[in-house]
Amino acid sequence: MAQFDVYRNPVAASREAIPYLVDVQSDLLSGIPTRLTFPLGDPAVLPSAGPTALCPTVQVNGQALRVLPHLAAAFRAKDLGKSVASLAGQASEFVGAMDAVLSGV
Repeated sequence: MAQFDVYRNPVAASREAIPYLVDVQSDLLSGIPTRLTFPLGDPAVLPSAGPTALCPTVQVNGQALRVLPHLAAAFRAKDLGKSVASLAGQASEFVGAMDAVLSGV
């Protein structure tokens, strides 16, 4: 597992609105059995996700999704399964979103 890897949402009940999760936890904490994730929401289902600074748009397999850092959640690493993409090239988007949650900026 690597920071900014993307996984299919393991919770079937919320998968339509939130098809993916992105692992935002530092790789330095790989010994912990859980991973902190941000949900990636479908804007067609969640049109009022939040301001762009808080909820930037990213692309996963050609699909535009909104980052939802205010809904961050920990999942057991073994429940996330296999990565389907990496968003490491957009790391600054996730760091900025977390800053918006923590500082309101």
